[in-house]
Amino acid sequence: MAGRVLTVAGSDSSGGAGIQADIKTVTALGGYAACAITALTAQDTNSVYDIVPVDPDFVGLQMRVVLQDLGVDAIKTGMLYSGDVVRCVAELIGRYAKGVDLVLDPVLVSSSGRDLFQEQDLSILKKNLLPLAAVVSPNLAEARALTGLDVNDEQQMTDAAMALVDMGAKAALVTGGHLPGPDMVDVLVWEGGVEKFRSTRVQTKNTHGTGCTLSSAIATGLAFGLNLPTAVEKARQYLLMAIKRAPGYGSGQGPVNHALPGMSLRASEGDS
Repeated sequence: MAGRVLTVAGSDSSGGAGIQADIKTVTALGGYAACAITALTAQDTNSVYDIVPVDPDFVGLQMRVVLQDLGVDAIKTGMLYSGDVVRCVAELIGRYAKGVDLVLDPVLVSSSGRDLFQEQDLSILKKNLLPLAAVVSPNLAEARALTGLDVNDEQQMTDAAMALVDMGAKAALVTGGHLPGPDMVDVLVWEGGVEKFRSTRVQTKNTHGTGCTLSSAIATGLAFGLNLPTAVEKARQYLLMAIKRAPGYGSGQGPVNHALPGMSLRASEGDS
């Protein structure tokens, strides 16, 4: 049995990011998605209007019943909102999911600029969850917040990824979607060294939930037994196609198209 992914993240009422994007991604790639919701958000393609956090004990209960009954092959975290939730998630992973690959997407700020994590709790995230991560996948701003380094070009992305590994993560993928230029470059630092993934940038406003989608796709690949670079490469291929085929909904930063046929990773199960 493989392909079971537990995603621990916030709910996005627009369906483009958060738990909704995670479940769509895992399902499209042939996996089985379970979830623990950390917060409810009221948002559309323009803004996050309000956030209602879920009690940390209930977040933990959601995780525990899934881990004890269904079991998981990978865990992905997104919006955790507070240090109390971070501590709870770390405790549950340590108690019920030791050795399970964790993809840590450090969701700190929405694409519209709304804070999605309490800044004063950032040290708790770095201390409690980062050392459990098989891979942490920040964008430029998140990498800057986690490391305190400038992250404005490929070399600085590499430096930040190395710093995150030095801070305890087994691997770090710094995504460069916000860098200017015709190419999209992501930098992976892992036990095998440094790898750069490059693709031609798609000129579009439909990029809501891309970070959630990428990290969930990576988690699905790991859940099927792919090694990390292969999981990253296949996740990037899926995300690129989802962006290209975006439905064009909304007046702001629109969602991607998660429902892509023929993208299942089941056929890749066991690739190395």
